[in-house]
Amino acid sequence: MITEIASKLHISENMVENLIFTAAALLLLILIKILTTNVVCRKIEDDKRRYHVRRTVTHVYTVFLIVVVGGIWFQGVASLGTFLGLASAGLAVALHDTIANMAGFFFIEARKPFRVGDRVEIGGVQGDVIDIRLFQFSIVEVGNWVDADQSTGRIIHVPNSMTLKEPLSNSHIGFEYIWNEIPVLITFESDWRKAKEHLLVIAKENAEYLSQGAQSQIRNAAKKYLIVAGKLTPTVYTTVKDSGVLLTIRYIVDPRQRRGTEQKMWEGILDVFAKEPNIDLAYRTTRFYATTKHKTPDAQEE
Repeated sequence: MITEIASKLHISENMVENLIFTAAALLLLILIKILTTNVVCRKIEDDKRRYHVRRTVTHVYTVFLIVVVGGIWFQGVASLGTFLGLASAGLAVALHDTIANMAGFFFIEARKPFRVGDRVEIGGVQGDVIDIRLFQFSIVEVGNWVDADQSTGRIIHVPNSMTLKEPLSNSHIGFEYIWNEIPVLITFESDWRKAKEHLLVIAKENAEYLSQGAQSQIRNAAKKYLIVAGKLTPTVYTTVKDSGVLLTIRYIVDPRQRRGTEQKMWEGILDVFAKEPNIDLAYRTTRFYATTKHKTPDAQEE
C-alpha cells in the first residue's frame, strides 16, 4: 500500500511513512489535548483559572507535538543541529511570553534590580514588592488615586519580562532616600524673610536627623554607583510666582515616611503662621478696578 501511494504521488516510500506517522501523531495528540482540557476544566469553575489551564495545556502539547514530529522526520538524519534549531524556533514561537518571563526571572535573580520589600515603579505601576516567582512578581500598589505614595490595598502581578523591556526605578537600592519638596505660597505683602526663617526651623526639627543616615547610605552606594550628592540638610528656596512668594522646603526622607513628615511640617507651619500677623498664605483672588472722572482710581479686592 505504501509503495502504491508513493508511486502515485511520485515521492519516496520513506516520506510516505513519515506523512502517515505525522498525521497519526497529530490526530492522537489533538484528541488527548481535547480530552485533557475537558476533564480539567470541568473541575474548575472560575473562568480566569480555566483560561490559564487551557493555555498551559496548549503549551504542553505544543512541545510534545514538536518533539514527536521532529523525531519522525529527523530520525534518519545525522544533522541533529538542524532538528534542535527547528525545535527551538517552534518553542520560541509557541512559548514566547513564557520564555521571556523565565528570562526575566533569571535576570532578577542574577542582577537583583530589586528584592522583596523594595519599593519599585515599572510600566507606570508603583508599589512594594511582596513576592517574586518564576513567571511574575507581585507588588502592593501605592499611589494611584491615593495621595503621598500610600497603599491602595490592591495587589498587582507584573510579568517578569517587563524588567527586560521597561524602565525600572527602585527607591531602596543604592540611595535609600528620596528628595521631597513642600511648596508654601505667601502673599507679596507678607514678611517673606521671617517666613523663610520659620520654615527652615520647622524643616530642621522634622527632617535634619534623616541627613545623618543619608550620609552613610551615600558612602555605601558610592562603592557601586557614581552617586554625587550635594547639600543633604533641609533647605528653603525662594521663588516669585504670579500669586505671591513661593518658599519651597526641600529635604530628604524615606519613601514610606513622606506623608508623615509632610503632615508634621504643615501642622507646624499653620501654627507658626497663625501667630504672625505679617505672614499670610496666598490664594487666588480677583481684583476689580473702578475709575471716575474726578477721583483717583479705587481698587476693591475680593
